[in-house]
Amino acid sequence: MLTKTLVSRALLLQCVTNAAKNAKQPKRNSGHGSWSYRVPPPMPSKSVEMRANIIGGLCWWWILYHIATEPEHVYGEWPYIDPSTWSDEELGIPPDAAGSLRK
Repeated sequence: MLTKTLVSRALLLQCVTNAAKNAKQPKRNSGHGSWSYRVPPPMPSKSVEMRANIIGGLCWWWILYHIATEPEHVYGEWPYIDPSTWSDEELGIPPDAAGSLRK
């Protein structure tokens, strides 16, 4: 009985120590650039800045080009109808000969 308890305690202790060794917390924010606190972050390299400007320029070109060539995406696909051309029937207004609306 005593050996069974000692063996089970030894196995439990070994499992706990192995779990503690394998449960190290990884470095926080590893691989996401440098970390700075209360100081300005480091400036990006010239190539990163150039690529960002090129991608931003392409995005704005795409937006402005399509607004200029296909304005119906912004304004809608149907022509604007002048409301003064609508008839009373289209607006749901009864004719004057119908009399008073009160009953």
